Amino acid sequence: MTRPLGMLGLAVIACSAGPGAPAGDLVGTWGGDNAGLIATDSSAHIHIGCTLGDVTGIIRADAAGHFAVAGLYNVDAYPVNRGILHPALFTGQISGHTMVLTVTLTDTTRVLGPVTLIYGKEPQMGPCPICRVPQPPGSVRGAPR
Repeated sequence: MTRPLGMLGLAVIACSAGPGAPAGDLVGTWGGDNAGLIATDSSAHIHIGCTLGDVTGIIRADAAGHFAVAGLYNVDAYPVNRGILHPALFTGQISGHTMVLTVTLTDTTRVLGPVTLIYGKEPQMGPCPICRVPQPPGSVRGAPR
């Protein structure tokens, strides 16, 4: 049975939330090409390309590995962070150690992804030097670290 895990933070030098294997609530680091997710037991942080978002609370997948959770997303985080946060829906499915993640801005219907993330893999962010550990919604930042 496959269960969800964590969200990944992305960067040239990738963020990490620690090792482990997907089981139960999503907690841990997931990485991919220009995407990532870091999840803790109280929040999650997501990067797709030069954009970023945050979720408050734990992410839980259903028995089929699907999840959907609301949060905030900043599509203008880099190179100049305009500080505009959009309400967003983070949806995905976990199968083994693989997550397919999509972010939909609910106020504009803009869709980012889907992206494929691997549990325990460091995100490979390419040209975007932004990486943030999980932050509560409302504190999304995007300045280079």
